[in-house]
Amino acid sequence: MTYPALVAIILTPLFILGLATVLTWVERRLLGLWQDRHGPNRVGPGGMFQAVADGTKILFKQDWVPPFADRGVFVLAPAIGMMTVLLSFAVIPVTLRAGIAGDMNVGLLFILGMMGLGVYAVVLAGWSSNSKFALLGGMRAAAQMISYEVFMGLSLLGVIMMAGSFSLRDIVAAQDRLWFIIPQCLGFGVFMLAGIAETHRLPFDLPEGENELGAGFHTEYSGMKFGMFFIAEYAGIVLISSLVTTLYLGGWRGPLLPPVLWFALKTAGMVAFFILLRASLPRPRYDQLMALGWKVLLPLSLFNVMATGTILMLRASL
Repeated sequence: MTYPALVAIILTPLFILGLATVLTWVERRLLGLWQDRHGPNRVGPGGMFQAVADGTKILFKQDWVPPFADRGVFVLAPAIGMMTVLLSFAVIPVTLRAGIAGDMNVGLLFILGMMGLGVYAVVLAGWSSNSKFALLGGMRAAAQMISYEVFMGLSLLGVIMMAGSFSLRDIVAAQDRLWFIIPQCLGFGVFMLAGIAETHRLPFDLPEGENELGAGFHTEYSGMKFGMFFIAEYAGIVLISSLVTTLYLGGWRGPLLPPVLWFALKTAGMVAFFILLRASLPRPRYDQLMALGWKVLLPLSLFNVMATGTILMLRASL
């Protein structure tokens, strides 16, 4: 292993964790802007140190394990949630040469596999807490994540067919002349909705519905264990935004500016869109959420696959 690779392996997770922490402040400021009110503005200039204060507070909270919980599984669950998100960033190509794991020829499958493993975090958290609220939240989260992973995978088949590869770098290279968001607009819409459901963000935050389940699958968590779930959620927002940038917005490609800056700007725009959805849309009922997936998104994603395949075959025959 080379020295630059070792440095990247150490610094990238630290950067992602720091970015997820700062994102909590960014979200509050943007929500305040869009809702015509003040966001955090007391701690530091513009409230910039609010995220630092929140992080420091959660570090010093009591790291408590309920006496009725399954201690081993209870401790393991947030670590699984954190690691699956961080490992997914290993194959995201920020530039042509950047990427911790290099150009993995099954990079897209690797990310989908890590998202699948993330289901274990919420299921084990809900089950090990030995709490009715946590168990119901874990069951909701598992059903929601497993269902929407199906739609997410189907929505990506059109991109894979057009690029002819599972490699994220090859997918970016295939968007040299035209971003895939234009020919794959239907798949993009399905992917975005599935990404919101995967990260449990409003309006699809039913596993953590405060007025129904307390805090959902992490009701019994406190201290840094709760903080790991919290940071993993915001890191998941950055991950989905990075995937949208890579798969549909041409990745690092763009005129004049450096590739890293283009990637950062596109990802930041998608993160802001995630936050805007939270400020704009109400939460649906759980049956409405599942009906949207199985009755609307599934047929749309299958139609997108068939339409893409038909167009590619007609183009090849001409």
